[in-house]
This record gives sequence, structure tokens and C-alpha cells, in this order.
Amino acid sequence: MKQIVFLILGLTLFTQISAQDDPSTESKEVKMPELVLVFTKTAGFRHQSIEKGVQTFRELGRKNGFIALQTESGEDFTPQNLKNYKLIVFLNTTMDVLNDAQQKAFESYIKNGGSYLGVHAASDTEYDWPWYGKLVGGYFVSHPEQQKAKIDVLDKTHPSTAHLPDVWMHFDEWYNFKDLNPDVHVLLKLDESSYKGGINGDNHPIAWYHEYDGGRVFYTGLGHTEASYDEPEFRQHLLGAIEWCLKRK
Repeated sequence: MKQIVFLILGLTLFTQISAQDDPSTESKEVKMPELVLVFTKTAGFRHQSIEKGVQTFRELGRKNGFIALQTESGEDFTPQNLKNYKLIVFLNTTMDVLNDAQQKAFESYIKNGGSYLGVHAASDTEYDWPWYGKLVGGYFVSHPEQQKAKIDVLDKTHPSTAHLPDVWMHFDEWYNFKDLNPDVHVLLKLDESSYKGGINGDNHPIAWYHEYDGGRVFYTGLGHTEASYDEPEFRQHLLGAIEWCLKRK
């Protein structure tokens, strides 16, 4: 990704000039914004909300001191390129999006302390890659029609949920899951009695986090609709997840 090279050079030059122009910076280090890679490649269904989601990550970055860069290419998954990023986001990716070499590069990135944030269809991705299945925490199996559902907020100590009420009513496309990783820490759980089409029963997680193979991992099943990216509660949910993944909180 050539843009990353120019961006880093530009940021370095800007911070050097800023430090020279501002005497108050002489005694403190000038910190460059953290870089977040938003991966949106699809090899199956493509969500119309992807572009809106990318815009949201960019807006959150501008207001919160990180820079979100989008890619549709698996070719950006090389060891040399990934080391530039503090966080990799899989935003509504679908099916087989990385080849073997790219998968190994991503595994190495996580094992070296990198972070991953999966949004919605990130669980509808890479079914033949068991390591990824454990990372994301579960695979998509089906969904009913879009509808409003009751979400039980199980843990409000996490920055992604601290702002939420104990019960959150939200409209979205609600995934049913298979191969759920029992080692994740569940933050949000769906109440299947509040909508039609759930098949996971009493244990129907919809957002969770864990530390896996050396890195931080967060997944949210929300984020199908374009409208959700305009909702303050969901935007703060994403921002809290980002800040946790960036190890700010």
C-alpha cells in the first residue's frame, strides 16, 4: 500500500515542523496518530453499509486521534505492511478473502501483539481457516429478517458497553452462530424471546472480546444496516471497542 508510505513520511515531517514551531513541545515527545486498517474485501454477499461503515471509522478517527485507512486488497496483508498498524478491522468481510501467505502474515501480526476488530459479517468469513474461527469467536450460520430485538448488557465495565443501558433495544440483522469459542468474554447477549428467528437459545452472544494468541480481539454482531452507523449508541460501541483494541483502555 503506497499510501501508507507517503502518509507516514507526511506525518513525520508534519510533527517535526510542529515541534520546531512550538517551543512547548521541546520537553515532551510528539505522538503520531495510530493507524487502523479497515479491511472490506468480500468474496460473497456485499453489504451496502460498508461504505457508510468506512466513513464512520474515518470520522471516529479524526475526532479521537487515530487514522483509518481502507483496503479491499488481500495483498496488503504482508508482514512488512501490517506492522504499521495498531489495529486491523474486518468490516463486513465475507467468505475467502486471504490466501495462505496472507493468512500467515495476519497470524504473525496477532502473535506479535496486534489487535483485531470484527464487525458483523466478519464472522461470515474464512470458514476453512480454524485459527480465524477461534479468533473471531464464532461463525455465522443463518439470520432471520431484520427486526428490533432486546439486547441484555452483561458487562458495563468495558469501554464498548459502559454507555449502554442494562437493556438495549436495537434494530439490526441478527446472526445465529455456530462453533462459538467458549473462552471469549461475552458483553452483549440477545434475548431470543424479543424477536423471531433466533436458534442459539439462552446462550446467544452478540458482542464479545478476548485475548487470543498474543493479541487483543473484539467482535460485534451489529452493523448490518447503514442507519446503525448514524446511531450514537452504536458509534460509541465501536469507539469503545477501538480504544480497547488500541490499548488505550
